[in-house]
Amino acid sequence: MPGQVAVVVPARNEEEQLAACLASLDAARTYLLRTIPRILVSVTVVLDRCTDRSAAEARTVPGISVISGSFGSVGAARDAGVRFAVAKSRSLPLRTWIANTDADSTVPRDWLVQHHRLGGDHDLVLGTVRPTLTPDNGERLRLWSTAYVPDDGHHHVHGANLGIRGSTYQELGGFGPLEQDEDVDFVQRAKAGGARWTASGALTVTTSSRTVGRVPAGFSTYLSGLG
Repeated sequence: MPGQVAVVVPARNEEEQLAACLASLDAARTYLLRTIPRILVSVTVVLDRCTDRSAAEARTVPGISVISGSFGSVGAARDAGVRFAVAKSRSLPLRTWIANTDADSTVPRDWLVQHHRLGGDHDLVLGTVRPTLTPDNGERLRLWSTAYVPDDGHHHVHGANLGIRGSTYQELGGFGPLEQDEDVDFVQRAKAGGARWTASGALTVTTSSRTVGRVPAGFSTYLSGLG
Protein backbone atom coordinates (compact mmCIF):
# COMPACT_ATOMS: atom_id res chain seq x y z
CA MET A 1 0.00 0.00 0.00
CA PRO A 2 1.18 3.58 -0.58
CA GLY A 3 2.97 5.12 2.37
CA GLN A 4 2.49 8.66 1.09
CA VAL A 5 -0.18 10.32 -1.02
CA ALA A 6 1.01 13.39 -2.94
CA VAL A 7 -1.61 15.66 -4.50
CA VAL A 8 -0.56 17.83 -7.46
CA VAL A 9 -2.64 20.78 -8.71
CA PRO A 10 -1.55 22.91 -11.70
CA ALA A 11 -3.08 26.37 -11.87
CA ARG A 12 -3.02 29.20 -14.37
CA ASN A 13 -4.93 32.32 -13.31
CA GLU A 14 -7.42 30.44 -11.17
CA GLU A 15 -7.98 32.91 -8.34
CA GLU A 16 -11.76 32.45 -8.54
CA GLN A 17 -11.64 28.65 -8.34
CA LEU A 18 -8.53 27.79 -6.35
CA ALA A 19 -9.80 28.49 -2.83
CA ALA A 20 -12.69 26.02 -3.19
CA CYS A 21 -10.36 23.42 -4.69
CA LEU A 22 -7.88 23.67 -1.84
CA ALA A 23 -10.58 23.70 0.83
CA SER A 24 -11.95 20.42 -0.56
CA LEU A 25 -8.45 18.93 -0.68
CA ASP A 26 -7.82 19.99 2.91
CA ALA A 27 -11.01 18.20 3.99
CA ALA A 28 -9.95 15.10 2.02
CA ARG A 29 -6.50 15.24 3.56
CA THR A 30 -7.92 15.48 7.08
CA TYR A 31 -10.26 12.55 6.42
CA LEU A 32 -7.42 10.41 5.06
CA LEU A 33 -5.25 11.12 8.10
CA ARG A 34 -8.10 10.15 10.41
CA THR A 35 -8.94 7.02 8.43
CA ILE A 36 -5.55 5.47 7.70
CA PRO A 37 -2.95 5.38 10.50
CA ARG A 38 0.57 6.63 9.78
CA ILE A 39 -0.20 7.76 6.23
CA LEU A 40 1.69 10.80 4.92
CA VAL A 41 0.03 13.43 2.73
CA SER A 42 1.34 16.37 0.73
CA VAL A 43 -0.34 18.93 -1.53
CA THR A 44 1.61 20.82 -4.19
CA VAL A 45 0.17 23.69 -6.23
CA VAL A 46 2.02 24.59 -9.43
CA LEU A 47 1.44 28.17 -10.56
CA ASP A 48 2.12 28.57 -14.28
CA ARG A 49 2.47 32.12 -15.63
CA CYS A 50 -0.13 33.44 -13.17
CA THR A 51 -0.84 37.17 -13.32
CA ASP A 52 -3.78 37.22 -10.88
CA ARG A 53 -4.13 36.45 -7.16
CA SER A 54 -3.68 32.69 -7.55
CA ALA A 55 -0.47 32.80 -5.49
CA ALA A 56 -2.26 34.48 -2.57
CA GLU A 57 -5.14 32.01 -2.78
CA ALA A 58 -2.73 29.07 -2.86
CA ARG A 59 -1.27 30.16 0.45
CA THR A 60 -4.58 30.45 2.30
CA VAL A 61 -4.47 26.77 3.37
CA PRO A 62 -1.61 25.83 5.72
CA GLY A 63 0.74 23.00 4.86
CA ILE A 64 0.58 23.37 1.07
CA SER A 65 3.72 23.60 -1.07
CA VAL A 66 3.59 26.24 -3.82
CA ILE A 67 5.96 26.34 -6.77
CA SER A 68 5.70 28.88 -9.57
CA GLY A 69 7.29 29.56 -12.91
CA SER A 70 6.79 29.98 -16.63
CA PHE A 71 6.30 26.33 -17.47
CA GLY A 72 4.55 27.11 -20.73
CA SER A 73 2.03 24.27 -20.80
CA VAL A 74 -0.20 22.28 -18.49
CA GLY A 75 1.87 19.18 -19.23
CA ALA A 76 5.09 20.85 -18.14
CA ALA A 77 3.42 22.32 -15.04
CA ARG A 78 1.99 18.95 -14.01
CA ASP A 79 5.36 17.31 -14.58
CA ALA A 80 7.16 19.88 -12.45
CA GLY A 81 4.64 19.37 -9.65
CA VAL A 82 4.88 15.58 -9.70
CA ARG A 83 8.68 15.57 -9.78
CA PHE A 84 8.76 18.04 -6.89
CA ALA A 85 6.29 15.95 -4.88
CA VAL A 86 8.12 12.66 -5.49
CA ALA A 87 11.48 14.24 -4.59
CA LYS A 88 10.04 15.59 -1.33
CA SER A 89 8.17 12.38 -0.47
CA ARG A 90 9.25 10.58 2.68
CA SER A 91 8.34 7.26 1.03
CA LEU A 92 10.12 5.60 -1.87
CA PRO A 93 8.64 6.28 -5.33
CA LEU A 94 7.23 2.74 -5.31
CA ARG A 95 5.14 3.66 -2.25
CA THR A 96 4.31 7.23 -3.23
CA TRP A 97 0.91 7.70 -4.85
CA ILE A 98 0.34 10.79 -7.02
CA ALA A 99 -3.26 12.04 -6.99
CA ASN A 100 -3.73 14.61 -9.75
CA THR A 101 -6.53 17.13 -9.94
CA ASP A 102 -7.15 20.62 -11.38
CA ALA A 103 -7.54 24.04 -9.80
CA ASP A 104 -11.11 24.41 -11.13
CA SER A 105 -12.23 21.16 -9.48
CA THR A 106 -13.37 20.09 -6.02
CA VAL A 107 -12.98 16.61 -4.57
CA PRO A 108 -15.23 14.68 -2.17
CA ARG A 109 -14.12 14.02 1.39
CA ASP A 110 -13.20 10.38 0.70
CA TRP A 111 -11.31 11.11 -2.54
CA LEU A 112 -7.84 10.47 -1.12
CA VAL A 113 -9.01 7.42 0.82
CA GLN A 114 -10.29 5.95 -2.45
CA HIS A 115 -7.04 6.81 -4.25
CA HIS A 116 -5.03 5.17 -1.48
CA ARG A 117 -7.16 2.02 -1.61
CA LEU A 118 -6.98 1.69 -5.39
CA GLY A 119 -3.26 2.48 -5.36
CA GLY A 120 -2.62 -0.65 -3.35
CA ASP A 121 -3.30 -2.89 -6.35
CA HIS A 122 -2.73 -0.62 -9.35
CA ASP A 123 -0.10 1.62 -10.93
CA LEU A 124 -2.64 3.86 -12.66
CA VAL A 125 -6.18 4.86 -11.68
CA LEU A 126 -8.59 6.70 -13.97
CA GLY A 127 -11.43 8.58 -12.30
CA THR A 128 -14.45 10.45 -13.61
CA VAL A 129 -15.73 14.02 -13.44
CA ARG A 130 -19.07 15.71 -12.90
CA PRO A 131 -19.54 19.30 -14.17
CA THR A 132 -21.10 21.85 -11.88
CA LEU A 133 -24.73 22.78 -12.49
CA THR A 134 -25.43 26.47 -13.00
CA PRO A 135 -28.71 28.31 -13.71
CA ASP A 136 -27.93 28.61 -17.41
CA ASN A 137 -26.32 25.30 -18.36
CA GLY A 138 -29.03 22.73 -17.61
CA GLU A 139 -29.50 21.72 -21.24
CA ARG A 140 -25.77 21.43 -21.86
CA LEU A 141 -25.38 19.18 -18.83
CA ARG A 142 -28.31 17.06 -19.93
CA LEU A 143 -26.56 16.46 -23.24
CA TRP A 144 -23.30 15.77 -21.42
CA SER A 145 -24.85 13.20 -19.07
CA THR A 146 -26.47 11.40 -22.00
CA ALA A 147 -23.09 10.85 -23.65
CA TYR A 148 -20.92 10.37 -20.54
CA VAL A 149 -20.92 6.90 -18.98
CA PRO A 150 -19.09 6.90 -15.61
CA ASP A 151 -19.19 3.16 -14.99
CA ASP A 152 -16.31 0.97 -13.84
CA GLY A 153 -14.13 0.19 -16.83
CA HIS A 154 -14.92 3.53 -18.47
CA HIS A 155 -12.69 4.95 -21.22
CA HIS A 156 -12.44 8.52 -19.90
CA VAL A 157 -9.13 10.20 -19.04
CA HIS A 158 -9.11 13.35 -16.91
CA GLY A 159 -6.08 15.09 -15.49
CA ALA A 160 -8.52 16.37 -12.87
CA ASN A 161 -8.86 12.84 -11.48
CA LEU A 162 -5.86 10.68 -12.24
CA GLY A 163 -3.75 8.56 -9.88
CA ILE A 164 -0.23 7.29 -10.64
CA ARG A 165 2.36 5.33 -8.67
CA GLY A 166 5.51 7.41 -8.29
CA SER A 167 7.82 4.72 -9.64
CA THR A 168 5.57 4.17 -12.66
CA TYR A 169 5.65 7.90 -13.35
CA GLN A 170 9.43 7.93 -13.31
CA GLU A 171 9.76 4.83 -15.48
CA LEU A 172 7.51 6.35 -18.16
CA GLY A 173 9.25 9.72 -18.21
CA GLY A 174 6.32 11.69 -16.83
CA PHE A 175 3.86 14.05 -18.46
CA GLY A 176 5.05 15.51 -21.74
CA PRO A 177 5.28 19.32 -22.16
CA LEU A 178 1.99 19.44 -24.06
CA GLU A 179 -0.56 22.25 -24.15
CA GLN A 180 -3.38 19.71 -24.03
CA ASP A 181 -3.98 15.94 -23.73
CA GLU A 182 -0.87 15.43 -21.61
CA ASP A 183 -3.02 13.12 -19.49
CA VAL A 184 -4.22 11.08 -22.49
CA ASP A 185 -0.65 10.79 -23.80
CA PHE A 186 0.62 9.56 -20.44
CA VAL A 187 -2.18 7.03 -20.01
CA GLN A 188 -1.58 5.62 -23.48
CA ARG A 189 2.10 5.12 -22.67
CA ALA A 190 1.30 3.59 -19.30
CA LYS A 191 -1.12 1.07 -20.77
CA ALA A 192 1.28 0.22 -23.59
CA GLY A 193 4.05 -0.27 -21.03
CA GLY A 194 2.06 -2.84 -19.08
CA ALA A 195 1.05 -0.74 -16.09
CA ARG A 196 -1.62 -2.27 -13.88
CA TRP A 197 -4.56 0.08 -14.29
CA THR A 198 -8.20 0.44 -13.43
CA ALA A 199 -10.99 2.84 -14.39
CA SER A 200 -13.30 3.57 -11.47
CA GLY A 201 -16.79 4.94 -11.91
CA ALA A 202 -17.08 5.63 -8.18
CA LEU A 203 -13.98 7.85 -8.00
CA THR A 204 -15.32 11.21 -9.12
CA VAL A 205 -14.61 14.93 -8.75
CA THR A 206 -16.73 17.96 -9.50
CA THR A 207 -15.22 20.21 -12.14
CA SER A 208 -16.01 23.58 -13.63
CA SER A 209 -18.65 23.67 -16.35
CA ARG A 210 -17.17 26.78 -17.95
CA THR A 211 -16.96 26.71 -21.73
CA VAL A 212 -13.83 28.85 -22.04
CA GLY A 213 -10.88 27.13 -20.43
CA ARG A 214 -7.11 27.43 -20.03
CA VAL A 215 -6.07 25.04 -22.81
CA PRO A 216 -7.01 25.03 -26.52
CA ALA A 217 -9.02 21.80 -26.53
CA GLY A 218 -9.70 20.71 -22.98
CA PHE A 219 -12.87 19.69 -21.14
CA SER A 220 -14.33 23.20 -21.42
CA THR A 221 -14.02 23.04 -25.22
CA TYR A 222 -15.88 19.73 -25.21
CA LEU A 223 -18.67 21.23 -23.11
CA SER A 224 -18.93 24.29 -25.34
CA GLY A 225 -19.57 22.01 -28.32
CA LEU A 226 -22.64 20.53 -26.66
CA GLY A 227 -25.84 22.31 -27.58
